[in-house]
Amino acid sequence: MHRSGRLGLPVETGRHEPSAGRAAELAVSVTTTIDTSDDKSNILIVDDLAEKLLVFGTVLEDLGQNLVFVRSGGEALREVLQREFAVILLDVNMPDIDGFETAELIRKYKRSAHTPIIFITAYADELQTARGYSLGAVDYILSPVVPEVLRSKVKVFVELHAMQRRVRRQAAEQVALVAAETARRAAEENDRRSNFLSRASRVLSGSLELTVSMRQLVELVVPDMASLAVLMLTDDDPAFDEVLVAGATRNAATLEVASLACHNLPDAVQAAMREALAGRRRVSLGASEVALLSADAFGLQGSGALLAAVAVPLLIGERALGVLMVASSLGAEVADPIIGGRDWSTLEQLASRAAIAFENARLYRSLQTEISERRSAEFELQAANQRKDEFLAMLSHELRNPLAPIRNALEVVRRIAPPDAKLTWATDVMDRQLRHMTHLVEELLDVARISQGKIALNKEPVDLAALIAQSVETAQPFIDARGHTLTVTLPSAPVWLQGDFGRLSQVLANLLHNAAKYSDEGGRIQLELGVVDGEAVITVRDNGIGIDAALLPRIFDLFAQGTRSLDRSQGGLGVGLTLARRLVELHGGRLDAHSEGVHKGSQFTVRIPCISVVQGAGSAALAAAEAPVRGRRILIVDDNHDAAESIARFLQLEGHEVKAVGDGMQALACVPVFAPHVIVLDIGLPGMSGFEVAKRLREMPAMRQTLLVALTGYGQKEDQLRTSEAGFDRHFVKPTDPHRLVEAIDEWSQSQAVRVKAVLAVPLVAMAASAQAQLVKIAWDADGRFEQRMVVAPTKFAELCGPLSKSEKIAWTFKSDQTMDFNIHYHQGQRVVTPAQQKGVAAAQGTLKVALDHDYCWMWTNKSGTTAELSVSLTRSR
Repeated sequence: MHRSGRLGLPVETGRHEPSAGRAAELAVSVTTTIDTSDDKSNILIVDDLAEKLLVFGTVLEDLGQNLVFVRSGGEALREVLQREFAVILLDVNMPDIDGFETAELIRKYKRSAHTPIIFITAYADELQTARGYSLGAVDYILSPVVPEVLRSKVKVFVELHAMQRRVRRQAAEQVALVAAETARRAAEENDRRSNFLSRASRVLSGSLELTVSMRQLVELVVPDMASLAVLMLTDDDPAFDEVLVAGATRNAATLEVASLACHNLPDAVQAAMREALAGRRRVSLGASEVALLSADAFGLQGSGALLAAVAVPLLIGERALGVLMVASSLGAEVADPIIGGRDWSTLEQLASRAAIAFENARLYRSLQTEISERRSAEFELQAANQRKDEFLAMLSHELRNPLAPIRNALEVVRRIAPPDAKLTWATDVMDRQLRHMTHLVEELLDVARISQGKIALNKEPVDLAALIAQSVETAQPFIDARGHTLTVTLPSAPVWLQGDFGRLSQVLANLLHNAAKYSDEGGRIQLELGVVDGEAVITVRDNGIGIDAALLPRIFDLFAQGTRSLDRSQGGLGVGLTLARRLVELHGGRLDAHSEGVHKGSQFTVRIPCISVVQGAGSAALAAAEAPVRGRRILIVDDNHDAAESIARFLQLEGHEVKAVGDGMQALACVPVFAPHVIVLDIGLPGMSGFEVAKRLREMPAMRQTLLVALTGYGQKEDQLRTSEAGFDRHFVKPTDPHRLVEAIDEWSQSQAVRVKAVLAVPLVAMAASAQAQLVKIAWDADGRFEQRMVVAPTKFAELCGPLSKSEKIAWTFKSDQTMDFNIHYHQGQRVVTPAQQKGVAAAQGTLKVALDHDYCWMWTNKSGTTAELSVSLTRSR
């Protein structure tokens, strides 16, 4: 310390070096003791002499600030980059980078551009002083320094820095408050906008009625967003029509809505709307244009002149559905920032949501219109289809009526005419053409059945060998007439499937017929049967004209004939293959067509699942053993005299007693006298229909077992159901083959005998009968069970019941409560009953025989040889 009070510091030219230990201690102190408290300012002291740094630290430590000591300009620059300083004490004379150069570099940094710099030097030089001040120095201190002067000067800058920090802090806090308030207001505005748009979406999507959605939109806009709204919808149509206008009243408490034509809008509004639609963009009205507008101009009693207006298009993609114009009034109480141009997003988003709602409403309206039109068209189609079905049914009936007597008369001619080659040729021609006409009528009816899915199948086990034989027999005359060669290949083992014999025969006959029809004379036709992967595979192949590739995908379409028969030379209605495929599909199979092209032949393949071999199927041994029963009394009821007379003549030739009448009343009057076994009844009778006649016949006890045959021109499935419900046993469609009618009568006669024998013509154990007359009843139920009741004198009453199964046990109970148990078993196909246990009843074994005639008679013979004749009454239920 000098006497003058200055600190004795070594001068730059003859400085005294501190000891190595003290310098190391100082270096440690200046690099480790840095207080980073936020309440203290940083003071940077730059000097290359460690002892001077020690002195400065001693003088300034009383200020209580953070002292940062560095020994070169480079270190000073690093510190300046890292932190902010209140003041910098900078030695002028330093190696490498002196104080002036360091100061110049410090001023280049934004953070330290205005930091106070105090130069410390041992030499006072005006040039150096001027240079220092030019570099931004705030003071010069000569060394040796006066501690109080140094401390006071540094303190001033420290306090100034602290004040600046407080000001900056307060400014930052104020900015933060403003930002927070701005963010809060923005968030509230976003919430308000989101809530408004969310409510708008709910409201607009709440209805699919266009007019309701339009009104909802203007009610959303007014008065929440504007004083007035003008909504106009168009679908890119420049000829605008009706416009919906809404405005707020003067007190903004109520809403007023009106409609007016577009041409009644002010010109400025029309121009703005057209521009918005054409440009697909928002259009604002100018001040001069808005000044001319008022609510009165829109037919409303609004709140005076309008202040601002803007038109926004309603867009779906690039398509404009309409335009929405909103305007604010000078006296409107609802402040609207949107119209002022500060924020267009809410209005544009509302317009986007409205466009979606309007588009949905339009689509819904279009859909409703389309549904209504389709329902109307469907109703018309159904009505037309029903009229078509009725026409086809009536047409078939009218066509069948003349065909029936022709066929019957033809059969009569064949029976009674003498052998003559010319006559045989004529009858054969008539028969072929008659069958062809019948086939065309059936195909015509099948059109309706295919379209309505009303083809019914009577499935049973079918032997494909028999089926193919039947089909070949049907098609053989046509094949022979064309001079074709037919080759049939069958497997050695029988092939069975579950199907409708008649319909499957129709399919194969149709394929054979087509093969013959579309092959040149002398062609080759092959029919092969095989089994592949559990399916019966039937292939019909020919070397005919083939199928064009363009027609092949449509070969099974209804009425499709294509170029195969454009000249109609082959005939047909074009429904055969369609019907064939449908019938095969109903059997769970498929029908495919293949051809290499025109003049390369065709191949049709039927695939239907097989079933296991049926043992004994198709053989009704007991029925086949019976000879046809002739001599039945048959009543023909038909208003067509020729049809009735022809079928009567044919049945008479078969050995039956036949009588014909023309209407239902004659039939009802004839039945009690004639007592027919079989009645052939037309449905379409004059006066009383065939259904009513059948109902009255079934009400007669004597007619309940009579065979009732419907012979009619009506052949739809509904007609067959009605005939069955009316009590008919069989349904034949005109013109039927009279041989089929004879077969049906014979089958019915034989079935009566077979059913009686199947149950009764077996050895039985029973009570010994007296010579008195007995009453015996046999009844079958729907499950194949039978019930036998006898009145046996003098035992009064006995009952025998039992199911038709392999293992049975029955009990015969008498009114006296005496019982006899029986065991039933089968031996060589016979149903044998033997006694198992007796309780107070004597039994005798005998044989029951049945004689079949017009009436039934049973003869019972017991072991003692006593014979009794029993009168029999039969009842059936199935």
